[in-house]
Amino acid sequence: MVAEFVVITGMSGAGRSQAANHFEDLGWYVVDNLPPALLPKVREFADAADSGISRVGLVLGLNLYHEEVAPALADLKASSEGSVRILFLDASTPELVKRFGSTKRRHPFAGTSPMGVSDAIEAEREALGYLRSEADVVVDTSEYSIYQLNRFIDEVFELDAGPESVTTRIMSFGFKHGIPLDADLVLDCRFLPNPHWVEELRPLTGRDEAVRDFLLNGQPMAESFLKKTEDLLTMLVPAYVREGKSYLTIAFGCTGGHHRSVFVAEDINRRLVENRELGIRPLVIHRDIDK
Repeated sequence: MVAEFVVITGMSGAGRSQAANHFEDLGWYVVDNLPPALLPKVREFADAADSGISRVGLVLGLNLYHEEVAPALADLKASSEGSVRILFLDASTPELVKRFGSTKRRHPFAGTSPMGVSDAIEAEREALGYLRSEADVVVDTSEYSIYQLNRFIDEVFELDAGPESVTTRIMSFGFKHGIPLDADLVLDCRFLPNPHWVEELRPLTGRDEAVRDFLLNGQPMAESFLKKTEDLLTMLVPAYVREGKSYLTIAFGCTGGHHRSVFVAEDINRRLVENRELGIRPLVIHRDIDK
């Protein structure tokens, strides 16, 4: 039996344990806090004809095994007949500080040193830089509840996009809430007129027809921007696929994340779905629409 592997890694406090629990709930065989030196043994066990295991989740941290992780993962990818994907969980430093403060736990990267939580987080972030760059899927959990993280995992790991495609997520967000850490492309929609300043449009969102009409009629560049963005993605998505990227996040931002970015994200999603040349199935997330 050829097993499929997902390596769950990332910043301490960003949700590795929650992700591992959900993979386990989905029927994956999950091994937590595994020393990298034992990865070949797990692969041999999973690939055995009588193992009964088809999907394996491996939870890896860096605090104990700095120098072993990179070569161990490279060997796993080279020696496994099934797919090996790396899921990297990230979060902003202020959010991680808040999470460690609420649990009263010492940051594992601090060890026995007098290092503060913020310094330990930044040290871990620097050490994990190379692993983040190698990840197939990067998700910023700063604004995620456990339910939202579980839904994200369901969407990404339960969909079979096929070898000739790339799983594409389209996100709207508000700049005042911060740029998404996991975005591959960020486009600013604040050149469009802001419906927030129109009293009857303020309580609506970019999903509403009245907001759409206002934006398309209020800015001659709107239609041109949407068409050129579709053309850009039609060119870039296949290029990402050729480079081996299996997951792509395209983020559209406006001030609050209620009107303009939501409108653009919805319209671009419609265009990409109808674009038979691409053949992709986008996932749409409006990160800040309820804030």
